[in-house]
Amino acid sequence: MKPVTAERGEAIAERAPSIRWTLASLSFSMLLPSLGTSIANVGLPSLAQAFDAAFQDVQWIVLAYLLAITTLVVSAGRLGDIVGRKRLLLIGILLFTMASILCGLAPTLWVLIAARALQGLGAAMMMALTMAFVGETVPKARTGSAMGLLGTMSAVGTALGPSLGGVLIASFGWQMIFLVNVPLGVVTFALAFRHLPVDTSGKKTDRARFDIAGTLLLALTLSAYALAMTIGRGRFGPLNAALLLAAAFGIGLFIFAEARTASPLIRLAAFRNSAFSASLAMNILVSTVMMATLVVAPFYLSRALGLDEAFVGIVMSSGPVISTLSGLPAGRLVDRLDAPFVIVAGLIAMAAGSIALAVLPGIAGYIAAIAILTPGYQLFQAANNTAVTANVRPDQRGVISGMLNLSRNLGLITGASVMGAVFALASATSDIATARPEAVASGMRITFAVAAALIAVALVVVVVLYRHLPRSER
Repeated sequence: MKPVTAERGEAIAERAPSIRWTLASLSFSMLLPSLGTSIANVGLPSLAQAFDAAFQDVQWIVLAYLLAITTLVVSAGRLGDIVGRKRLLLIGILLFTMASILCGLAPTLWVLIAARALQGLGAAMMMALTMAFVGETVPKARTGSAMGLLGTMSAVGTALGPSLGGVLIASFGWQMIFLVNVPLGVVTFALAFRHLPVDTSGKKTDRARFDIAGTLLLALTLSAYALAMTIGRGRFGPLNAALLLAAAFGIGLFIFAEARTASPLIRLAAFRNSAFSASLAMNILVSTVMMATLVVAPFYLSRALGLDEAFVGIVMSSGPVISTLSGLPAGRLVDRLDAPFVIVAGLIAMAAGSIALAVLPGIAGYIAAIAILTPGYQLFQAANNTAVTANVRPDQRGVISGMLNLSRNLGLITGASVMGAVFALASATSDIATARPEAVASGMRITFAVAAALIAVALVVVVVLYRHLPRSER
């Protein structure tokens, strides 16, 4: 008989390669949704020309994808908790891959938009379940590193999209920006099928407990909010107001329904946990600021600094590159230090970066500010995700992961609309594309002063929260 220590050593040695392959599977599952977002943006001008469509029409290629993810990511997480996370993740990968084929072969614009919505549904499944698998497959001592790796892969997808998309369009046509997902999807499916743990068998009665009414109410509510924030081409009119009122009514109706169902989509008791609620609120604020950099920077670099389109792309790629390089170190730091401490450190870096964007002039100033802001964001994301998922019950991992992704997407939508409106208002012009350089520079300063204030609010939230929480609950 082998000594116990020898058996334990062999078990650890056997498990290490398994964890590496598991993380490889999850990394690809995180890469594809972010690549699907960023690679389509660069193709909008070509798609408008190919389908002889207005720019406002082709914007729905991006909007349909984002709306599908935003409205379905929580439901996908909950469904994974019920029917099995591996099973649903494989379905999501397959759906994403098949929808990518349909996108590449779409004969009309509206077929392409419908295919993008299906692709977004697959992406929602992948995003909701990828983080849920971390708590199930990775030792607790390495959770931070795993979250940092997933953040890095998301940044890689974001950084790779514009450059890869430009090359593919120039060489093969717009179809390839969607068809390139097919071989990546096949590889991801094979890795997940082979290396992710088999779903544990649950009771058959659990399969009938999916909250259909709650799912529909949440999807309609989030759709109303997302549409209120995105339609109108930057102007807030009566339709936007009506959609916001509908979203507010939908929230009330959703809460009423969830309180009365035996198996709710979202357990309202979870929001009584102040740490969980605060983490979601901070995630929204931080994502709002990060989206502001993507919305404002192109106009600042081109209009205020006079850079051509190619140089703007090169300078803006500094953010995703820095994010890619800082993701893994951020995760390792979370494993070594308390998550609340790292959250505070990340927010302080983000506040400093926002202030630097507001005050530092020129290209060097912009890159220096991004070099402060982006690692701060990676620190916050790795620590916040780790803190939220650390002590979640196994049957709630999917829905909690979905809630994290939902809060991030709500922040992205809010950042694109509200911070874009702040930038336009601060620039004192009706058309940013023709604004004077001085006006754009002024808009940049004011916008990121507001961004710094938002991060300051997040800092207040986390400091007040963790000062009053017992150490065992942190």
